[in-house]
Amino acid sequence: MTDIYEFLATHSIAYQRFDHQAVYTIADMDALDEPLPGTNTKNLFLRDDKGKKHYLLIVAHDTAVDLKALPAAIGSRKLGFASEQRLMKHLGLEPGAVSILALMNDTVGAVEVFVDSALWQNDAFLAHPLVNTSTLLISKADLEKFVAATAHTLNVVDVPRRV
Repeated sequence: MTDIYEFLATHSIAYQRFDHQAVYTIADMDALDEPLPGTNTKNLFLRDDKGKKHYLLIVAHDTAVDLKALPAAIGSRKLGFASEQRLMKHLGLEPGAVSILALMNDTVGAVEVFVDSALWQNDAFLAHPLVNTSTLLISKADLEKFVAATAHTLNVVDVPRRV
């Protein structure tokens, strides 16, 4: 497995790094002593009901996703959260560190990535560098460069919200 910082340097992807105590939830991020610049995201690792397709969904940290309506928005079957075993198998991660940066570990293209169109209006995003004790601030342009370097396609969609 390639080191995330080596991958970013190899592909000339700029970032600003913030080290902090381990965070497992959005509430943990909000409780940090120093608020971080950029847009905080929530990353959901999902699978279809047959377990054949896997999705990484990135939304704003305060978005309540309607999982029943989401399949129509992304062209999938019924969705559920993927297991810890699937998370490790496809993205090489432990729970609590899910991030778009984990796409570098999906070398076979098993995971499709979707970003909420409302979130994608921002200029810079916060993402864990595959561990939950640091957060990277990455510009939208560099995030696009990162996704392309992993041979994935970034699909921007209108994510349905729970009411």
